[in-house]
Amino acid sequence: MFFVEIFENLSFGLSVAFTPENLLFLLIGALVGMVVGLFPGFGPAAGIAILIPMTFGLDPTTAIIMLSGIYYGSMYGGTITSILINTPGESATVASTLDGYPMAQNGRAGPALVMQAIASFVGGTLGVILICGFAPLLADFASSFGPSEYFLIIMLGLLLLTTMMGDNRLNGVISALFGFAIAMVGVDSVSGAQRYTFGSPELIGGIYFVPVAIGLFGIGELLYCIYTGQHKRDNVRVQFNFRSKDFWPTTKDYFSSRYTFIRGSVIGFVAGVLPGSGATIGSILAYSVEKKVAKNPEDFGKGEVRGLVAPETANNAASAGAMVPLISLGIPGSGATAVLLGALMMWGLQPGPMLIDNNPDLVWGLVASMYMGNMILVALSVLAIPLFVKFLDIPYRLVVPVIVILCVIGSYALNNSIVETSMLLIMGLVGFGMKLYGYSPAATVLALVLGGMAESTFLQSLIISQGSLWIFVDRPISLVLTLVMLATISLSIALRLYNRVRANKVEQANCSHSQ
Repeated sequence: MFFVEIFENLSFGLSVAFTPENLLFLLIGALVGMVVGLFPGFGPAAGIAILIPMTFGLDPTTAIIMLSGIYYGSMYGGTITSILINTPGESATVASTLDGYPMAQNGRAGPALVMQAIASFVGGTLGVILICGFAPLLADFASSFGPSEYFLIIMLGLLLLTTMMGDNRLNGVISALFGFAIAMVGVDSVSGAQRYTFGSPELIGGIYFVPVAIGLFGIGELLYCIYTGQHKRDNVRVQFNFRSKDFWPTTKDYFSSRYTFIRGSVIGFVAGVLPGSGATIGSILAYSVEKKVAKNPEDFGKGEVRGLVAPETANNAASAGAMVPLISLGIPGSGATAVLLGALMMWGLQPGPMLIDNNPDLVWGLVASMYMGNMILVALSVLAIPLFVKFLDIPYRLVVPVIVILCVIGSYALNNSIVETSMLLIMGLVGFGMKLYGYSPAATVLALVLGGMAESTFLQSLIISQGSLWIFVDRPISLVLTLVMLATISLSIALRLYNRVRANKVEQANCSHSQ
């Protein structure tokens, strides 16, 4: 019965989406999404918002299909810059830089881009299948969550940041605290008082993620490359022969990632379904889980293919999962779905429990178009890989000014704010210092993204419970999440103590042998 329902829903959706007009605008949306993802700072929310006026006069189903194509198409394009220039366009692709960029530095840019395209396709496809089969059940489950459950999920994601912090955990914790500090700038969500704005009206709304991320990753990386003298080389990047067998992933790459595709997709989809989680937390969790279950966790961060596949399947599955609360509850889980929510309401459509019953052609046509869009995007991604990898042959001294210009334009054009452009340059210097002294820009950016959500859900929980912390354990879901966090902390401490004792024993044994 379960598979019959999936087949029926997809069949109906395909009959709606498979029309010349819908296919044309799906292709336009997917192409625009990839281009939007390629430019640092232009996330899917900005791309959708800019192109909404183009959809006036279209059928609502066609318009939503096009805008959704921009949404998940940007997930494909956003990772290309993460792999090639270590500059994620949005927080969902931060985790992809951890192993994607080292793969490119190791001369495996081609395999990295191919695996990224395949992982994105698998994650998006499994996400569509899960929407068809589990949408009602998962929507009911997500609707039962309160602020305390959201806070615990966010804290669990932040706790798992420790897997990204390398050997120097202290530097990683300091980096995360720096991100929390940036997230506190703006207006207190409870009292309405300004904090850390220093009298600047531009800072009342807080510090936006984009200039911080572009500064830390993009400008900071460029400054570090110049500092280490890489700009003096004729070709900083590894030369690559498109016609060689090294252009494609090896059998080992596929074989080692066979379970990663499934794990990342499921984790990402569940994270996407939970409003407030989304692709950012999904990609973090997928990367963290993959590193935990791997027999060689020390290889992660050095160009391990599973470290790229896990977050890529997760963020694309999350983009599908985010449609569940948007359609069934009218709750956007991200900035992009918030813009989509506004677009739906522009056409007089109210997302919620009755949307599927009243507008089944729009809902299932949208879901089916996501599957078709993933097929289009994986073909475009693979066919265009030679163009992306050819970028590596350009001398770094020519690439640097172009990237700087794109970063500045992307940061300024978002809100036409010179303050955000200044923040970009400041964060570029900070990112250079972090790179130089072994701190973690990824921890800073992710703490910035999740810090505001953590604060608001924590305060809401305390207001509901009148200041009592028992709200975080008085419900079954909250209790389970709390126990999982405590178990994770205890296991981490136990493993560190075990490794320390084992290292001491080995050192003592070596000393006794030398004597």
